[in-house]
Parts: sequence; C-alpha cells; structure tokens
Amino acid sequence: MGRIVEDVLELNEILEEERKRGRCIVFGNGCFDIIHVGHIRYLKDAKALGDILVIGLNDDRSFRALKGREPTFPAKERAEIVASILYVDYVTLFSERTAERLILFLKPHVHAKGTDYMEETVPEREAVLSYGGRIAIVGDRKDHSVTEIIRRIRGV
Repeated sequence: MGRIVEDVLELNEILEEERKRGRCIVFGNGCFDIIHVGHIRYLKDAKALGDILVIGLNDDRSFRALKGREPTFPAKERAEIVASILYVDYVTLFSERTAERLILFLKPHVHAKGTDYMEETVPEREAVLSYGGRIAIVGDRKDHSVTEIIRRIRGV
C-alpha cells in the first residue's frame, strides 16, 4: 500500500534517498475523483516506467478550479483511495491548477501523463524538460471519464 505524504519537504527527502539507491522516480498527477479502469491502466503503465510512483493529487480547491464543480469525494479520501492502489508508492496533494511547481521541486525522472495529452501539450512539459526529465504518455485511449460515469448514473 502506498503512503500519503502531506509534507512535500518530507517527500523530497524520501525521494532523494530512493535516488541514492539508484531508483527511477515516476510522477503522475490528476484529480482521481471516481476511480475507473482508465485510472488503473494509467497507474499501471506509469509504474512500469520506473521503480517509485508518486502521484500528485489535486486538492479540493484546484479540483474546483479545473472542473468547475465540487469533487465527489474530498481530497483526503481521494488520496487514501489512490494510495491503496497496488501501483502507487506515494501520494501528495497540491493546490495549483497544474503540478508544475511540485514537479520542479521533486524533479522526478519521468512525468507520466494520460493519453488525453500528447508530449507537446503536457502543461508541465517545460518544467520537466528544464531539469532533464522526460515525459511519457501512458494508459489506454481516453474512453473513460468521470463525467460520463456521473451522466450514466443520473440516467441522462
């Protein structure tokens, strides 16, 4: 089971130790509001790129800014759910619309994004490239969405 690390200074120290051991750090991020098979495939593929998978989770404020609605579950519950997934080693929350600041601080070897992006359209692209990291597009086609799941549940 993964671990939730709220203090990014602590998380950075953990990752520095992992780097010293020669481990490859992979970073992914997202809202992870209602977990579906697309999320699982994304996390599985991201984990396959390295040794340690860190997930930056949008907190409730950044969730609202991105989605224009309240999250189905509060950030701490979403973090607990994501941390319980087999492929995830660490989860931390962030407040901005993108994970750029967090990525610049943690400097993962690989930044994994879902297939709704291309390498050129990743919002954190310049940040990752600035320190020599690489971007990987992983997961299945974007055939799954929380919006669609909610629409089906409502019967719309």
